[in-house]
Amino acid sequence: MSSRIDGDKSGQVPSGVRRILRGPRPESVPGLVGTAVTIVGLLDIAAGVFPRFRHSRIHAVTEVLPGSLGPFAAALSISAGVLLLLLAHGLKRRKRRAWRAAVVLLPAGAVAQFTYRHSIAGVVIAALLLALLLRHHREFKALPDPRSRWKALANFVLMSAGSIGLGLVIVNSHPGRVIGRPGIYEQITHVVYGLFGFEGPVDYAGRVSWTVGYSLGALGMLTALTTIYLALRPEHPAARLTADDEAKLRELLARHGGRDSLGHFALRRDKAVVFSPSGKAAVTYRVVSGVMLASGDPIGDVEAWPGAIERFMEEAKAHSWTPAVMGCSETGGEVWTRETGLDALELGDEAIVDVKDFSLTGRAMRNVRQMVKRIERNGYTTKVRRVADLTEEELEQVRGAAEAWRGTDTERGFSMALGRVGDPEDGDCIIATAHRTEEGDTSPFGDLKAIQHFVPWGKDGMSLELMRRDRAADPGMNELLIVASLEAAPSLGIERVSLNFAMFRSALARGEKIGAGPVLRMWRNLLVFLSRWFQIESLYKFNAKFRPRWEPRFVVFRSTGDLPRIGFAAMQAEGFVTLALPRLFAARRRPKPVRDCAHAHLQPAAPAKAPEREVQAA
Repeated sequence: MSSRIDGDKSGQVPSGVRRILRGPRPESVPGLVGTAVTIVGLLDIAAGVFPRFRHSRIHAVTEVLPGSLGPFAAALSISAGVLLLLLAHGLKRRKRRAWRAAVVLLPAGAVAQFTYRHSIAGVVIAALLLALLLRHHREFKALPDPRSRWKALANFVLMSAGSIGLGLVIVNSHPGRVIGRPGIYEQITHVVYGLFGFEGPVDYAGRVSWTVGYSLGALGMLTALTTIYLALRPEHPAARLTADDEAKLRELLARHGGRDSLGHFALRRDKAVVFSPSGKAAVTYRVVSGVMLASGDPIGDVEAWPGAIERFMEEAKAHSWTPAVMGCSETGGEVWTRETGLDALELGDEAIVDVKDFSLTGRAMRNVRQMVKRIERNGYTTKVRRVADLTEEELEQVRGAAEAWRGTDTERGFSMALGRVGDPEDGDCIIATAHRTEEGDTSPFGDLKAIQHFVPWGKDGMSLELMRRDRAADPGMNELLIVASLEAAPSLGIERVSLNFAMFRSALARGEKIGAGPVLRMWRNLLVFLSRWFQIESLYKFNAKFRPRWEPRFVVFRSTGDLPRIGFAAMQAEGFVTLALPRLFAARRRPKPVRDCAHAHLQPAAPAKAPEREVQAA
């Protein structure tokens, strides 16, 4: 017999209602509030731009307020809306300063909407968001990002452009009140004058001119105040590798540098570093667009890697950065995923040549052998030496040539590039140079025609870091210097050489084989198509000439949704995407394609097919 009595539960609240009353989970609040603040910011801007509702129920009440309050409220609503849009991303990333600013701006925007548009809904939404922010204030603990005063200039340019665009909307939001028919030039002039607080050539009937004037003035003041704040606040420049950190890293590399061919690139001086509690391992990184980007494997003892990885993740959490690792080995990927719960995806393969197995004999090396012999018959000679063995005059010549032969305005490379040549601290690096004496040669670098720079890989290896050549030199300089370096390797104590990194190499190799499925063939065709702009296929084919063994490299990430952001940050770090001001008055020229860094993830090519021929037959 059942003893359940339905009436016993009549006073209980259903679980679904309880969840609604309890509110969202604390960890989901930042994302929810960030999205809602974006919507509120847009509503605030719309409230200030467009005329108020004349048939509002409370219109009669607000009419007794001072007449000038309407234009002031419109300006305040626009200012609050713009600032809320700027803060939305910071709220999603749990930034404490964004929380503080939002707590002030939400009530201000609500008051402005109520005064100007008589919007009760705007007040209610702002109040709900404010209540969420206050209740879950502990969720907003992230520290500020590294910054510099260059952000003040970027803010001024972006805010000015946005203010002019929004100003044009404001000027044209009252078409029935405009006197005359002003053209686009008069409208832009009116906006620019209004941003500086002056009256422009466009005139309106009634109090509309006050509303437009106050709104434009508010945008101008907002641009000025945010720029001044960013320019005068205490500067926290992007992290740099200190001399003490570099010394510790060199000690770790001296003991454990043979594990990873990319280990020496941790000594880039535009990286920061976190050490394990024991000091026996370290992870170097750079923060780009909110992504905490590490590269290669951790440095040091494998047993101490988890401690360094834990410190890395703690730093990412403290600043609400997106953690990511580019180009780690299979062992490194296993440790990263095991210790952090992150995921890993194969990115490509690294070409490694074992010196003892390398030979120019045999049919497979016929093309390389013939190319090298032809170049040598043309009078080219090579030298392969450690940096410490070059004179200061020779080093200056190499540095000057490397700078002059760079085909892009920015230095490329991050995860697999050192970013300097001939530094006194890098005496164990190796430089291969090609020379030819020519009558009437006016080159400022004398007989120097090509350069390759290698960094140490432990005590018995080296990694190719840089390849540059004089554009007037014969094709084949890259093959010539790689062969010369491999042949000179035994005398330098080198047993293994890491060459270029080939992105998606396995997909290109398997996709061209008999029996490849339609999906794989489609993926390969897409990569071949992208090779018109990025040297994907050409780098793979160039590396394959030297019959290397392939070692996979991986990208480690938190979730699939982070991959686009990580990819964009990586391209910024590598120098393929530069968020800089356009050089409006610079001569428009087409940069010559050049492979700045041999290990770079994606090497851009010129629109024509020339760069592929250069890599394949250079």
